[in-house]
Amino acid sequence: MSVDAECLARLHAEAVDEPWSAEDFAALMAGPGVVALTVERGGAPVAFGLLRVAGDEAEILTLATALAHRRRGLAAELMSQTIEQAATSGAERLFLEVAEDNVAARRLYERHGFAEVGRRKGYYRRG
Repeated sequence: MSVDAECLARLHAEAVDEPWSAEDFAALMAGPGVVALTVERGGAPVAFGLLRVAGDEAEILTLATALAHRRRGLAAELMSQTIEQAATSGAERLFLEVAEDNVAARRLYERHGFAEVGRRKGYYRRG
């Protein structure tokens, strides 16, 4: 199933404090090396990740799971897909950014082998 920017924006709005618009997603997906990965249930995406690969590096731009589908292992399934896609695309290093107070996401990333390499003070605004 091909996923469109509107669908990603709707899922993203359920998952994050400052969601990206459909236009944001369309622009990102039009860029080089960007891949959208989804987990579907009932023929519709319920979780997605956006990955950008450039040379031997890749970055997870965002991950999101619909509220009604959380705590079912979908994020772990998506992380495995994303890591595999990055490796298949030639990436030797994979990066992501996460808010310090997003404990669930930090645990997910740690379970998949990610480790903190730096901090950006004030990067995520909380309000």
